[in-house]
Amino acid sequence: MDNKTSTKNILIKKASGDEELFMPKKLRHSLLNAGAQSDTVAKIVADIQDWIFPGATTKEIYRRAFSILHREATRPATRYKLKQALFALGPTGYPFEILIGQLFKQKGFDTEVGVVVDGHCLTHEMDVIATNNSIQHLMECKYHKDQGKHVSIQVPLYVRSRVDDIIRKREGMEEYRGYSFTGWVVTNTSFSSDSLQYGNCNGLNLLAWDYPIGKGLKNIIEDLKIYPITILNNLNSKAKQHLLNQGVVTCSQLLENMVLLQTFGLSKTKYDALRNEINQLCF
Repeated sequence: MDNKTSTKNILIKKASGDEELFMPKKLRHSLLNAGAQSDTVAKIVADIQDWIFPGATTKEIYRRAFSILHREATRPATRYKLKQALFALGPTGYPFEILIGQLFKQKGFDTEVGVVVDGHCLTHEMDVIATNNSIQHLMECKYHKDQGKHVSIQVPLYVRSRVDDIIRKREGMEEYRGYSFTGWVVTNTSFSSDSLQYGNCNGLNLLAWDYPIGKGLKNIIEDLKIYPITILNNLNSKAKQHLLNQGVVTCSQLLENMVLLQTFGLSKTKYDALRNEINQLCF
């Protein structure tokens, strides 16, 4: 049976548990977007089409595609791994907050992570506050370990009220005279349709994995080259978790603190391979 015909009606299972039709075009696009060459992409897509079966999960498809891509081209494989690397930042949401702070720091903002501030009525903990040229962004970060999760309407509803309470307080403070303030909700997954509708209607900036289209979190990470350490192939899970616990979340941070790797007793060969991988990502 022809592969293109046989895969037309195969249903695969998403992380949410929902089913969708397998679309080779979608797989091809994600591989090309990671920087894989067209011949490599064709090879991977053909392999997946030969292998795929009804009920295969998107995670299984990703793992198989990544395995082939990693053998063929290391750097595109690393970029292809980015989405999974964000899910590996847990179990808490704090490393994700640090990542967002590092992204805005790279953009030239002064950033604070996990800071408690006064509002007009209450005190609030803001995950990230980014300030530059009398513009201050007040951010709530929603991290999920499961890509099937999305940000529901309740989040932008309460973020809007919390941000408004902080703005009301700061607008009366001399040190913030002339400042403008914006509220943000940032997630590594996606927004529900009503949360998008409400957030956009009420002046919140919404940032998700692929939202806004072409300007989502994945685009920002790749443009700024601020990658999480969980993307690294030459560092084991135990070492990654140890670094995350110390607040070292991005490859750029690790590059500035390579002395921390002495704890792991890496051989010179492994150390050099890791440093080379980091340099390829950051420059």
